[in-house]
Amino acid sequence: MQVDYQQLNGIALAYLGDAVYEPFIRQHLIESGFTKATKLHHHATHYVSAKAQAALIERMQAEEVLTPTEVDVFKRGRNAKSHTSAKHTDVVTYRISTGFEAVFGYLQLTQQADRIAELAQWCIKQVDEGRVSSVK
Repeated sequence: MQVDYQQLNGIALAYLGDAVYEPFIRQHLIESGFTKATKLHHHATHYVSAKAQAALIERMQAEEVLTPTEVDVFKRGRNAKSHTSAKHTDVVTYRISTGFEAVFGYLQLTQQADRIAELAQWCIKQVDEGRVSSVK
């Protein structure tokens, strides 16, 4: 069954997007030689925390990495009403990171595996090269 992403709210897209993006990060960390759980978790936050994701999506927009449709999906995710609250960040950063995750959810639902990998690798490169910070 194929789901029409246009019928889903931004929170549902973000829910899926979180699960789509994180395996790329986990694999990258393992391939980078991190094997202890505490180190893996610590390093993962540089890529997957709300602050990191917000910084990444802001850089994507500044560098015009996203397609117009991806920008629209990001805005839909960012503007979606969430009934959960941010745990380790402010509400604005949390909402921006929700938009980031929504983009990955949209790409998954539209079966754009190559684009998912391209954006995930772009994000990894930005963090690894110190172009974004997970701390604001």
